[in-house]
Amino acid sequence: MKILLFGYGNPGRGDDALGPELISHIAQLHLDGVQCQNDMQLQVEHVTDLNGCDQVLFIDADTSCAEPFEFSGIGAGKDDSYTSHSMSPSALLHAYRRVYGKDAPPAFLLRVRGYGFQLGDPLSDLAKVNLEAATKLVAEFVLQKVQLTGGENS
Repeated sequence: MKILLFGYGNPGRGDDALGPELISHIAQLHLDGVQCQNDMQLQVEHVTDLNGCDQVLFIDADTSCAEPFEFSGIGAGKDDSYTSHSMSPSALLHAYRRVYGKDAPPAFLLRVRGYGFQLGDPLSDLAKVNLEAATKLVAEFVLQKVQLTGGENS
């Protein structure tokens, strides 16, 4: 099983760094079958990163979700971000279908509660607590998926 963890957000804007920070924490665990990637925003070019994956987990900071995070399944959908320089995860899944002529791998979205997104600010103390909880969730999610399939080569 190959799982892509894709964190996105601007590391120079306070709590917007939650996605990339979480990816950094998970990458240090060196988990089999897990590909860790991050960028400042999702773009249409990222459809190639989804190809060959069995599942995808998008991770982003959010000021409107519950604390410490919200986890949900997502599907493909054309939205206003479809033609923008940055895309929503659903729009990226829609673009994948258009490019490859098939549905994207099953995908999930983890929105980690953030509070301050000012340029140059570090992660807030509250966001650090949420990051720790979200990192534990992602590690458990990945380990459960790998155990269910019997490892990376299943």
